[in-house]
Amino acid sequence: MNDLVRQHTALSETDLEWLHLLVSEWQLLSDLSFADLVLWVPTLDGTRYVSVAQMRPNTGPTSYQDDMVGHLVPRGRRPLLDAALDEGRIVREGDPEWREEVPVRVESIPVRREGRVLGVIARNTNLLTVRTPSRLELTYLQSASDLAQMIAAGTFPFPGEAVDMDASPRAGDGLIRLDADGIVQYASPNALSAYHRLGLAADLVGQHLGQITAELAPSRGPVDEALVKLASGYAPREAEVEGNGGVIQLRAIPLKPKGTRIGSLVLLRDVTELRRRERELITKDATIREIHHRVKNNLQTVAALLRLQARRMDSDQGREALNEAVRRVGSIAIVHETLSQNLDERVEFDEIADRVIAMVAEISPGKVTCRRNGRFGILDAEVATPLSMVLTEILQNALEHAFAQGEHGTVEVTAVRGEPRADARLLITVKDDGRGLPEGFDPQRAGNLGLQIVRTLVEGELGGTFDMRPGAERGTSVVLDIPVQPQK
Repeated sequence: MNDLVRQHTALSETDLEWLHLLVSEWQLLSDLSFADLVLWVPTLDGTRYVSVAQMRPNTGPTSYQDDMVGHLVPRGRRPLLDAALDEGRIVREGDPEWREEVPVRVESIPVRREGRVLGVIARNTNLLTVRTPSRLELTYLQSASDLAQMIAAGTFPFPGEAVDMDASPRAGDGLIRLDADGIVQYASPNALSAYHRLGLAADLVGQHLGQITAELAPSRGPVDEALVKLASGYAPREAEVEGNGGVIQLRAIPLKPKGTRIGSLVLLRDVTELRRRERELITKDATIREIHHRVKNNLQTVAALLRLQARRMDSDQGREALNEAVRRVGSIAIVHETLSQNLDERVEFDEIADRVIAMVAEISPGKVTCRRNGRFGILDAEVATPLSMVLTEILQNALEHAFAQGEHGTVEVTAVRGEPRADARLLITVKDDGRGLPEGFDPQRAGNLGLQIVRTLVEGELGGTFDMRPGAERGTSVVLDIPVQPQK
């Protein structure tokens, strides 16, 4: 819509915002009218109309099988559009149009903002299935007529009340029509069922909706006046009401077709099961985070015990083996600590990589610099845990074997994340400028425990590839190529 309005019309950005607000709300008008809606805006030279948005009803058959957005129509071809735009009134005159053997009633509703008509909504009703309307359909049509008059007067949609139509109740979820005093004139079967869920035993018609709602949703203090006003439809508001184990979502829409409030529409949806599942998920998430937190604590306890044991070892080789185990356990603990702070089983691995690098750098004699380039991005827990161990082993190997005691050097970790698609890959390079690989060294057959761990985790758990090769000038490069899920 933005492109069409800016390319073909003279409307300002504030006018465009008003059209966006209208389009965010007009599913309600379409459903109440049982009709298709097409928004036509006059072009810059005033000789044509361009259709910038379209809506089909959820409550009836469509009148347009094809997409109308982007169509251009000369002035004069559709007289109802001309009359609504020029006279600023709703135009309903004329016989039904026939489209592919389907009779269609066409009406035009001017879209007004601050006294100016910005465009026209063409309301097209498929008459093929017309029958004697029920009380529900009559209420729908009357409410649609009131909303159409408010659009023509520039009082609907309500400024500053942008609505997420995916989350808000719709007409089919439940509808209540109130008079000016907040008394229920009509309640759809779904609306009555939702109030029965709250504990209502009687009928709604003839009741004051605000008072009934406040009684069904008791508070510990005095009657909730805000809830009474909302359910009475005095202002455009949304809220949730909970009582008797049920939860309903309310949306009030004051009806002011001629400037004075004649009543209100209250749309409602029974969200009891949805909220119950959300609470279960919250409880589950909290439990999972608590488990990660306890696993982290247990791993840190194991690392501390290993560290104590290493201090009591007389053998330098045994002490170093235990210190390596401490770092392996510590790398896993870092992942669980990060997972304990998240709502899902995905982690930002850059922070983990930096902490692993800092932890392993502690074994350096102080003259080797470790740094990271690039971004790992967000990884699943089943990737992050083995990858943290792999990174720990590779860094330990570089710091222990690439440099002599007291020698200056650099170890650089570079991460390159592929395009966010199903077969995305993560390329990791750990490069040092140390002494390089021994003559005849084969990384795929070396018996070093650390390299065995790396091979097993990369090729077995991560489904990737692992290679060690001499650096371009000196030192060693370790290259990991790992498949990863697309970032969300």
